[in-house]
Amino acid sequence: MDAAGYTTLNRQSGLMREMAVVANNLANASTTGFRREGVVFSEYVTALDVDPSLSMAHASARHVDLGQATISQTGGTFDFAIQGDGFFLIDTPQGERLTRAGSFTPSAEGELVTPDGHRLLDAGGAPIFLPPDARAVALARDGTLSADGQPIAQVGLWQPENPLGMRHQSGTLFAADALEPVEEAVILQGMLEDSNVEPLSEITRMIAVQRAYELGQKFLDAEDERVRGVVQTLGR
Repeated sequence: MDAAGYTTLNRQSGLMREMAVVANNLANASTTGFRREGVVFSEYVTALDVDPSLSMAHASARHVDLGQATISQTGGTFDFAIQGDGFFLIDTPQGERLTRAGSFTPSAEGELVTPDGHRLLDAGGAPIFLPPDARAVALARDGTLSADGQPIAQVGLWQPENPLGMRHQSGTLFAADALEPVEEAVILQGMLEDSNVEPLSEITRMIAVQRAYELGQKFLDAEDERVRGVVQTLGR
């Protein structure tokens, strides 16, 4: 296969990755706290023994869209929505993870946990416990959590020091190497943040990616016919 064929195959592989990311975005358009992702295409050039050089596309990096999504009112006591920057910090078996999905519930031990049982951490990185006899639980906009009028914890908000280094783990969970506290964000009780995926935009992007892939496939088919023709001609 010549350089043009390798370059096109490399681009086709990147388009397939992008299609998978777009499909995942669409599948999570209704997932609470989901962050839209995109594929980053880059170019690298390899010097050959003879001119010209070979330019290849690379599409393994993903970009996370941190834009604010719509906030919906639920009325749930332990439904928290972040308005502004930052993430909730939760404790998982794989380590601490970031999330914007703010649906929590008290566990049998009195800890606030996610639907998967991961503990919500406070501003100091410790689990948040509710008194067993608490009747009225309120959350202030600054994250102060109170039970029956008495402060019991400060819900922590965190963000990665390097947003580009944030890695999507699964669902609505993200990992980052270094975190820093967020001071100015607001937490709202009785509300949840929706997914920031815009279905119409994602469908438009899916169509564009599909057409680009089809054009690449047509080029590969034409190139294959050309090579076959050359081989048949030389073999006579």
